[in-house]
Amino acid sequence: MAEEKQNRKQISVSLLKKRWRKFKTIKRGYYSFLIIVFLYLISFILPLFIGRSALIVKYNDNYYSPIFTYHAASEFNQNIPGEANYRLLKKQFSEENGNNWVLLPVYSFGPNENLLDETEGNPPHPPSLKHIMGTDSSCRDVFARIAYGFNISISFALSVTLFAFLIGIIIGALQGFFGGVVDIILHRIIEIWATLPFLYVIIIISSLLVPNFFLLCLIMTLFSWIGITYYVRGEFYREKAKDYVSAAVAMGAPTRNLIFKHILPNSLTPIISFAPFAIVGNITALVSLDFLGFGLPPPTPSWGQLIEQGMINIEYWWLVAFPLAIQFLTLIAIVFIGEAVREAFDPKVYARLR
Repeated sequence: MAEEKQNRKQISVSLLKKRWRKFKTIKRGYYSFLIIVFLYLISFILPLFIGRSALIVKYNDNYYSPIFTYHAASEFNQNIPGEANYRLLKKQFSEENGNNWVLLPVYSFGPNENLLDETEGNPPHPPSLKHIMGTDSSCRDVFARIAYGFNISISFALSVTLFAFLIGIIIGALQGFFGGVVDIILHRIIEIWATLPFLYVIIIISSLLVPNFFLLCLIMTLFSWIGITYYVRGEFYREKAKDYVSAAVAMGAPTRNLIFKHILPNSLTPIISFAPFAIVGNITALVSLDFLGFGLPPPTPSWGQLIEQGMINIEYWWLVAFPLAIQFLTLIAIVFIGEAVREAFDPKVYARLR
């Protein structure tokens, strides 16, 4: 009797919770997920930790927040053109021993800041205590550019993956659900579209327009949705033949509900499993385009541009080693996440690749 009462008290666990619990048991994937999510969230407030603008300035009993507003050098009695140099201002205030002070970020160099006036010799400069990853050929801090490039790379990959999957799911669902003439027509259109050479299109557009983040996302999305349609099409063909769909049709469920409420939720397993690997491919594509000179325009912080500078002059090893190392760690972490997701969604509890 006690066992029966205990069984009655047990609450059923949803399939999503079961998969999440299984995902958490795969430690390298789970910890990689936490690290990537944490770093990505931090990257949106990166100016608080890495940047040239001061967080707070106290000057003549007034407080300023340069991280949010622009302040000319003349406002703080600096004889330099343009925006105030807050590192020099902090040094100036400390020498004066007054009540004025400057609160700088932990690493007070910006990703696009030219440091020629503060460094000796010709750039690039090797790693040092001041610039932990050195400077590039334009005398910009490499560590700051890599850190800001992380946000751009992940944001680009997530945007392209999201919109490409959205288009692919819609077209694949139409193919798989309706079949027949609809499937044949859409399949022929996909085959024709897939023959367009991606790199040539990028070269042509780059020669006519200055590529930016949104334009590159649009172009990559237009060429990235094709692969996912095959997965969704196959899943819809399989699911629509099952009894629960026949039962829904017999009960008079409209086409919209059949597609989005019944079949699609049961067809998401390969899509979710494939998503992390698509993100890896999109990050690699952006780095490759930046390396070839067809990606984001300078001075946008870019891993590919740093690698390209280092490959021109291979003796500047830090321009190749550090971006490649960060890219490798980022991609391997996302691959671990993908493997853990695929394992968590595997219906065979003890399935293993041998």
